[in-house]
Amino acid sequence: MDFDEYQQAAKKTAIYPNQGKNLIYPTLGFVGEAGELADKVKKIFRDDKGRLSEEVKQGMLNEIGDVLWYMAALCTELKTSINSVAEKNLARLGSRQERGVIPGSGDDR
Repeated sequence: MDFDEYQQAAKKTAIYPNQGKNLIYPTLGFVGEAGELADKVKKIFRDDKGRLSEEVKQGMLNEIGDVLWYMAALCTELKTSINSVAEKNLARLGSRQERGVIPGSGDDR
C-alpha cells in the first residue's frame, strides 16, 4: 500500500463535522494523537527506567497509526495527497542538506 491508497482508504472511515471544509477537527486530532505518543515516551523514562517494552512499543505504533490517519484527513481537507507532501518534504530536506543547513532552525533556511 502506498500513501495515496492509504489516504483513500482512510477517507472512507472519516466521520466528523463539516468534512471537506473543516481543518480544525483533523488538526486537533493530529496534535492530540501526537501528544499521546509523546506521553508514552515520557512514561518509558518515568516508569520503566528508559526501557522500551514490547507492550509500550505496540502502543506507540498504534498512536503513530492514529497520527497517520489524521495526517491523511488533513491532506484531504487541504485537497492534496500525502504522496505530494512527502515528495515536497524530501525535496526541501535535500535542498537543506546540499546547502549544509539541516542542523539549523527556521522554516525558510
